[in-house]
Formats: sequence, structure tokens, C-alpha cells
Amino acid sequence: MRLGSLTLQTNLFLSPLAGYTNLPFRLTVRELGGLGMATTDLVNARSLIERKVKALKLIETAPGDQPLAVQLFGSVPEEMRDAAQFLESLGVASVDINMGCPVRKVCRVGGGSAMMTELNKTAALVRGMVEGVRIPVTAKMRLGWDEENLTAPDLARALEGVGVAGIFIHGRTRAQGFGGRVNLVGIRAVVQAVAGIPVIGNGDVTSPEAAQRMIEETGCAGVSIGRGAFYNPWIFEHTRHFLKTGELLPEPSFEERVRVMVRHLDLMIEVFGETLGCRMFRKVAPWYSKRFGPASEFNKKVVLVSSRAHFDEILAHYRQWRGQFLDETGELKPRFRPVAMASSFMQAENPAVALRREIPVPKGPVDVW
Repeated sequence: MRLGSLTLQTNLFLSPLAGYTNLPFRLTVRELGGLGMATTDLVNARSLIERKVKALKLIETAPGDQPLAVQLFGSVPEEMRDAAQFLESLGVASVDINMGCPVRKVCRVGGGSAMMTELNKTAALVRGMVEGVRIPVTAKMRLGWDEENLTAPDLARALEGVGVAGIFIHGRTRAQGFGGRVNLVGIRAVVQAVAGIPVIGNGDVTSPEAAQRMIEETGCAGVSIGRGAFYNPWIFEHTRHFLKTGELLPEPSFEERVRVMVRHLDLMIEVFGETLGCRMFRKVAPWYSKRFGPASEFNKKVVLVSSRAHFDEILAHYRQWRGQFLDETGELKPRFRPVAMASSFMQAENPAVALRREIPVPKGPVDVW
């Protein structure tokens, strides 16, 4: 698909997930295929201009991490413009403006969802950024501040008028946070509000079928996936294949899940060092184990992992412990198989079939996601 001057291989995007969508995770997902473009965690524009170490670490990238968009938040036009220009000088493919984050620490400085409450002021800020760089500038927004203030269609129209290359729309309001259901009608209203730029839908895309339904019911040009990717890093390649062929690829095997988990850990160590990388991986590994079947023995130990050698010990012990739940072919016995992920938009036809319908919100570095 086209996003301004960019030509992307697929219409599937990795959404920012603060504290999780760092370089190691982005590289892990890219290696599995299907991803059109990834976006960094949100970065404070002022911190970036001041070259703060934490901000620079958030935008750290590598040759295999392309194309990459950096998501900025802030409310001072000059700072946002200067940060975008700095990112362009580094070779970043696109700059995304966060207008959707519901977190108080972001909103109280006029960033995130707060930008949806002052259309003229926000449009003027965005115009300065668009005119200041040659790379595409996009905006990530929610449907509005609350159900009484669904400003996204008007804001999307205004931003198209000042030159944004695309709109990413999360189908919830700021007041909802991550609760309730995504509003496909609201996303469709944003699609219909703009004349010629792509609108990318976001929210509750947990399966290839959910992605297809969002595209079909809203008319959006693509989908952006956050929590669904953390729960299932294969979702981009599986969705790409499903949208192209109508065929669902088989679920990854236990050994494939372990391989990718270990690859993710190795990248964490490579990027952050062994001590910090392992400490950060304590909150990552239990997400992989959600699809291992019985995993209590693994989870209670991996949250204390302190080194690569320690992780190997934990994994070896878990393999041995897990053996009690396997049949003679080496597969999990039926009653121990992990819960399947259903489309968040669909109900199980058979009430007796256990389906996971919601993905929990990961605990992150902010007080409210």
C-alpha cells in the first residue's frame, strides 16, 4: 500500500505499545513476516530535541528494522517540528503524531488524546510539521474524548487539509481506555470523512478474521495491531496470508514458539545487555507461555530470570515438567491444550468451545494505558 511517498509491502502495521514495542520485539516480529511498517514507543518531542538518553534509546533501530516510523507526543509546535526534522535527518521513514494516548501524564501536557479537543490548534501544529519535513507525517487518534465528543471525523478532515499522509484510528474513546468493544461504525465514519488519504483501523484485532472484518466493515485501508501482536507475533504473516488466500495457516508448534521466544531474549540481551535484557524479559516471557499449555512451573521461575544461562536452566526444567501433559506422540493431551484466540468481534458458535476473547492490557511504564 502507499503511505505518502512510501510504498509498503503489506497494509499491516505494528502499533506502539509503551514498554514493549522496542527494537528487540520489532526485529522478532519482522523476522516472522507480513509486517508493512512498525512504529516505536511514543517519544517526548522535547526529550528528543534535548538528546535525552532514554529518548534516544526509544528510537534505536537497526538495518533489519525498516521501514520504521517514530511516534512523537507533545503540544509545542516548534518542538514537534524540530523533533520531526531531527528524525528525518536520522533516516526515519515516517513520523507519527500521538493523538490517542489516554494516559494522564501525556494528556495533561496537551499531548495524546488532549489534542482531539482543540482542532484548530492541533491542525496548526501538524501543518508546521508537514511543511518542515519531506517524509510522511501521520496521526494516531481515538474516536474522541468521550461518547459525547466524537471528534475524530472532523479532526481527520482537518488534518488531511494540512497534508498528513494517513490516519491511524483506534476505535475507542479516551474515556474507554482499553475497555468495552471497538466501534467499527466510528472507524467507518473517519474513513468516510477523508477524501484521499489512507485510514488505518486499530483496536481488538486479535486474529486474521478480525482484521478482515475490520477492513470489510469500515473500508479502512489496513489495520494496526498492538496487543494482538504481543499475544501472537505470527499474526502479521498469518493475516497477510489469510487476506490474500482466505486460508488460515496452522498455529505455530510448541518448538516454534520456544525458538521465537529464545530469539526475542537473545535480541533483548544484544540491545540492552544481559542483566537489563533478562530483567526486562521477565514481563515478556509469560506472554509466550500463554500458548504453551500448562505453564505455571515456567511462569513462576521465568519472572526471576537473571542471565541467559539461568533462562536455559528454567527452560530445560520446564520441558521436563511439561512432559507429564503429553501423549505418546509428544503432543499435549486434549484437556491440556491452550485456549484458542477467537476474533474479538465474533462469538463462538458452540458455547461449549473455550475461546479467549480478550487480551489483557500489559503492565507498562505508565499508570493507565
